[in-house]
Amino acid sequence: MSDATAKPKLVLAYSGGLDTSVILKWLCEKGFDVIAFCANVGQHEEDFTAIKAKAVSCGAIKCVVTDLRKDFVDNYVFEAVKCNAIYESRYLLGTSIARPCISKEMIRIAEEEGAQYIAHGATGKGNDQVRFEMCAQALSPKITAIAPWRDAEFIESFKGRTDLLAYCSKHGIPVDAKPKANYSIDENLFHTSYESGMLEDAMCSPDESMFKMTVSPKQAPEEPDVLRIEFKEGIPIKVTNVTDGTVKTDSLELFLYLNQMGGKHGVGRIDIVENRFVGIKSRGVYETPGGTLLRVAHLDLEGICMDREVKRITEGLSAEFARLCYNGFWFAPEMELIKHSIQFAQRDVEGTVEMELYKGNVTVRGRESPKSLYNADLASMDIEGGGDAFDYNPADSQGFIRINSVRLKTYAALRAKSDE
Repeated sequence: MSDATAKPKLVLAYSGGLDTSVILKWLCEKGFDVIAFCANVGQHEEDFTAIKAKAVSCGAIKCVVTDLRKDFVDNYVFEAVKCNAIYESRYLLGTSIARPCISKEMIRIAEEEGAQYIAHGATGKGNDQVRFEMCAQALSPKITAIAPWRDAEFIESFKGRTDLLAYCSKHGIPVDAKPKANYSIDENLFHTSYESGMLEDAMCSPDESMFKMTVSPKQAPEEPDVLRIEFKEGIPIKVTNVTDGTVKTDSLELFLYLNQMGGKHGVGRIDIVENRFVGIKSRGVYETPGGTLLRVAHLDLEGICMDREVKRITEGLSAEFARLCYNGFWFAPEMELIKHSIQFAQRDVEGTVEMELYKGNVTVRGRESPKSLYNADLASMDIEGGGDAFDYNPADSQGFIRINSVRLKTYAALRAKSDE
C-alpha cells in the first residue's frame, strides 16, 4: 500500500478486558492501524504477555507494554503526597493521578509511531474520558482523541454486555471464562477502586471478599508494627520498620512496602459518594494503604517544620491541586503554578515521623526534624528559673508585631542555618 492510501495510525489505551478488546476490533473495522498500549502502573497479578497476544489476535499491528511504576511513584504519587492532596476531604485520588502518567506515555508512543489519533475505553458518564483527553490536548494539540463510548454508532451497536459478548463470538475474540464480579475494578499500585454494579445502591455494603490490598481491621494482627518514615523536601526517602528492622530506601520499593504494611493492618479503606466532574454523584469504595500512611506522616511533619502562614496558604493550594487533578488538568498551566509553589513550600519539610499501625488505625508516636520550628523551652508551661521569652502582652499598641515576632525570628534563624 502506498503512503497515500496507508491507514491512519491510532494508539489505543488497552487493558485486555472485554470493552477495550471490542473497541480494538471495531477501530480496525473502521480503517485504523491500531497500536495497543498497556501501561503497567502496578495492577495486581496482571499477565502482560497474555495481554499482548490478545491485542494482536484482535487486530492490533503491535502492542506496547510500558512499565511505568517507578515513574508513577516518583512523579505523580509523591507529587500528591507533597501537596497533601485529597478530594472532597476523603478521596486520595488514586485513579486520578494515574491517568496523566498513562496519558503522557500514550502520547510519547503516538509521536514515536507517527500516529495521528488516540482512543480510550472510558465511558461517557465517567471522569476518565475527561482526564485522558485533557491531558492529551495539553501534551499534543495535533492529536485527535476518539471516544467510542460517546460515538452514536458504537453506542447503538453495543447497548450492554450481551451485545459485546455477541460481537466477541462473531469475531473470535477470547473472553475470560471467569464469572464477572458485580462491580467494576480499577487497580494501580497506589490504590484499588470499586464501583458500579451492586455498589450503585448506596446502602449496599461491600463484600469482604472484594478487597485486594487490605485485610479487614477485624482480621488484622493482634500485635502492632511501628514504622519510621523519613522525608526530605516533602518526599519520603526511607522507611524503617522498628519492629523487625526492615529498611527501604528505593522509592518504588519503599512505597510497595508501605502498601504491604498498611494492608497487613487494615489501613486505608473508605466508602464514599463523590461528585464527578461530569455533574453526577458516584459511589466508590477505595483501598489506599501506603498513601494513607504517607499522608498521615507528611501532615504531621509539616506541623513541626512548616511556618504557620505558609501552612495556611498551602492548604488552599492543596484543595486546588486535588480539584485540578480530579478533573483532568494535570498538565494545565495553573497546575504547574501550584506544583512550583508547593515545591518551594516543601524545601524545609525534612525529618522523621514514627507511627504505630494497629487494626485499621495509624497513630503518630513522635516526630523530629533538623529544620524544626518547634521550641520546647518557648512552648513550656514551666517557667521556673526565668528565661521565658514569650510575650504575654500581645494586645498593646504594637500587638501585631509582637505576636508575630517569635514566629518570624524563628523562621529567619532556620533560613540562616540552611544558607550556611
